[in-house]
Amino acid sequence: MAITIRTAVETDLPALLALYGQLHPDDTPLPVDRAGPIWREITAQPGRTVLLASRDGVPAGTLDCTVLPNLTRGGRPFMLVENVVVDSSVRRRGVGRRLLAAAVDLARSTGCYKVQLLSRSTRDEAHDFYESCGFRQIAAGFRHYLAG
Repeated sequence: MAITIRTAVETDLPALLALYGQLHPDDTPLPVDRAGPIWREITAQPGRTVLLASRDGVPAGTLDCTVLPNLTRGGRPFMLVENVVVDSSVRRRGVGRRLLAAAVDLARSTGCYKVQLLSRSTRDEAHDFYESCGFRQIAAGFRHYLAG
């Protein structure tokens, strides 16, 4: 059962959209033809990387990470991680751990001083998982959702 992590490409959109459907099951699925232009905007952003995990060649999880320039901390950037999801059929088999490790490695290689993620999960198991991967719950998060 080999787990591989790589940068996602546009041909991965159907797999990514299926995974995002598990992350936000109440959202209306985004059609692939509408996702293509958005994908090209994402990949054009400097510092933006969508990682895709495969287990035995089958897409199994993803996360979206962005290295952001920063004028504090001696000018060292930081990484923001979003849209972390592992297919429900392969959870607790190392996929999420490998994805987060790959993101942390990418952050290190780009000189980031921290990797930050927010979790809207009310499940303690998700928070326990993030902590087991080296993340600490040390800040309060705030969001202001915009209509539309």
